[in-house]
Amino acid sequence: MKIEQHWLHDATRVPSPNFDERTDANDISLLVIHCISLPAGEFGNDYINQLFCNVLNPDEHPYFPTIYQLKVSAHLLIKRTGEIVQYVAFDKRAWHAGVSCYQGREKCNDFSIGIELEGTECVPYTDEQYKQLNAVITVLLENYPTLSRHHITGHSDIAPERKTDPGASFDWSRLTA
Repeated sequence: MKIEQHWLHDATRVPSPNFDERTDANDISLLVIHCISLPAGEFGNDYINQLFCNVLNPDEHPYFPTIYQLKVSAHLLIKRTGEIVQYVAFDKRAWHAGVSCYQGREKCNDFSIGIELEGTECVPYTDEQYKQLNAVITVLLENYPTLSRHHITGHSDIAPERKTDPGASFDWSRLTA
């Protein structure tokens, strides 16, 4: 696994329009773990790509009218099969954290990389996801010296009043990178 020009060589690229420039391009110092499924609890479809690319059809599911206009993204998605999708180059600011704070620093999107796991807070993640997540973390640590394995957190930890992901189903002890 390698990174070239801030893109993971082994990932499928699905460029999202939902990003902008970081306030400091040299400050990439936090990894944020998320989870997502669309619709909730359903896996293996194209709805996450559609949401992150602003083409989610609100008529395809009763939940979609509440989210289809959101302008959100993450840097990466690791599907349940282990397939990795990259939406935003690592040197750009993806829109994954929202209102957030980590160790007194607000606006976590400014200095973080967001990694989504296809899943829910209550369904165990797959062995393939943990394997790929560890490989991704290793290559990120090798390429971005301001990152540290001591600064990996969940969305729930940076936005505790709004978010619960990656949830109790995420086994932090399985991070070996």
